[in-house]
Amino acid sequence: MEIYAIIETGSKQYKVAPNQKIEVERLNIPEGDTVDLDSVLFINDDGNVITGNPTIKGAKVRATSLGEFKGDKVTVFKYKPKVRYRRKRGHRQIYTKLLINKIIKPRGHKHGT
Repeated sequence: MEIYAIIETGSKQYKVAPNQKIEVERLNIPEGDTVDLDSVLFINDDGNVITGNPTIKGAKVRATSLGEFKGDKVTVFKYKPKVRYRRKRGHRQIYTKLLINKIIKPRGHKHGT
């Protein structure tokens, strides 16, 4: 039985399945804690499709935090010619690694809606 969902977190969308590890923008949760991501946009359960408008009410994706880490450095360089204006800055985004435990479908949904 293959089930997957499309969720939204940090203004980005991710296709997730049970026992999958994903890296999302920082969620302020300690390592080892579980979190319910309730912004589920789409669920496919062996061909039975549930779509949201824009989200599916009652659907959740339960995940466990595997800790936080810093991403690669992004260099931002601003430059204006002829006026000696130069600014160099760096940024490292903090990400949270999640292990998807299960996809919880809403109660009483009809197949194919």
